[in-house]
Amino acid sequence: MSKAQPQSVYRRLRGAFDSVATVAAASTQPAATTTATSKPSSLRKMVKRFKESSESQDFRSRFDVYLNSFKRLAKYGKFSLIEEIVEHQKKFEDITGEQFVSRLIVIYGRVGMFKQARKLFDEMPDLNCPRTVYSFNALLSACIDSGEFDQIDGIVKDLPPKLGITLDVVSHNTIMKGFCKMGALDSAASTLDEMMKKGVSPSVVSFNTLLNAFYRNGRFEDGESIWNRMAEMDVAPDIISYNSRMLGLALVKRVEEAEKLIDEMGTKGIEPDGHSFSALIQGYVKDDNLEAVKRWYREIEKNELAPNKAIFKTLVPFLCEKSDLQLAFELCRDTFRAKCGVDVKSMQLVVDELTKESKVQEAEELVQLAKKNKYKLIIS
Repeated sequence: MSKAQPQSVYRRLRGAFDSVATVAAASTQPAATTTATSKPSSLRKMVKRFKESSESQDFRSRFDVYLNSFKRLAKYGKFSLIEEIVEHQKKFEDITGEQFVSRLIVIYGRVGMFKQARKLFDEMPDLNCPRTVYSFNALLSACIDSGEFDQIDGIVKDLPPKLGITLDVVSHNTIMKGFCKMGALDSAASTLDEMMKKGVSPSVVSFNTLLNAFYRNGRFEDGESIWNRMAEMDVAPDIISYNSRMLGLALVKRVEEAEKLIDEMGTKGIEPDGHSFSALIQGYVKDDNLEAVKRWYREIEKNELAPNKAIFKTLVPFLCEKSDLQLAFELCRDTFRAKCGVDVKSMQLVVDELTKESKVQEAEELVQLAKKNKYKLIIS
């Protein structure tokens, strides 16, 4: 991995931002104008119920409910209703708590409303709510999640001295995540050196961010360098670390080495998950090895795991190509039963192939399962 000369995070951020600012400006604006008038009455009722439910302390602790509700409103372009809900929260004592406000800031970021996230952050002193590195990290996360990369430089450069805070490991990890999202992987990796220079020890999250970025982007040797550095710094890999390395090995057709990691994980008490098996399946699909693919798919069943979307998109075309329609049918059926996201184009391919082979009963079963799950498939 090429090592950049030591330089401040601000200069590296500035250079990265310059290269992506135009793309970010074009791609991160809330794009819901075509659905802005969808379901107005039901969404208004939802907001009314939400505000009523907010009277409950237990409800106000439900981050997942807030996030899902905001996402639904954003889907239909109802950003003003999201702001209305946040304004309503200011009547509760919780608004003086940094954790509560930080959650709102993060959720704003998740739905692409960074301007509102920044406004809420700036209002915190008026709400008698303290601002520490915790809420700073929330704002930084909101900025990156919104894709407002050109704003990060100002946040990182201006706010810490103004607020009297020092960036912690979460701050650096979030900056690293931003670099990765922008495709500036070398700058992301040099953040490790920046952290060490400032006396901040990288966490497993720091390394996982880099492992995932390098391995997924075809930079296997750089990924291995990060893996080795992780060992040198005595940071124990977790399931996410192993899954990233397995995928990296699979993508360079070293899938047998990836298999050995399953055994290594076992010696460390780490159970493989769906992503582990997905990496192996992707590797054996690239290796054109149907028997190995089937063997690892059976491991998913044996471990009572649901096939994920990556497995589905990789495996369905391969099974159809190999004329293994029985397993393709089972995969589609299992995916629906597990209520996982599906690729309709791939699902339709299976229905078409089943119909060609006169397996009409199986094709009809998939069409009905699709209908129950609000997908549309046809038998031609």
